[in-house]
Amino acid sequence: MISAPGDFARVADAITQAGLKAELAEVVMKPLTEVELAGEHGLAMQKLLDALDDLDDVQHVYTTAAIVA
Repeated sequence: MISAPGDFARVADAITQAGLKAELAEVVMKPLTEVELAGEHGLAMQKLLDALDDLDDVQHVYTTAAIVA
């Protein structure tokens, strides 16, 4: 389920009160537009994202790239 950030707590409480357990519940920033990358550009972006993710000091990696096969 997707809701507005301001409604997150109310929606999460309603789900819990209904006896359901969410597999994942968090507020995230979702881009309004994405950039599709394929072929060499997609592979290069994936390599960059993997390298950033492997760094100990990096907690999260966000991107507007949509890598397509």
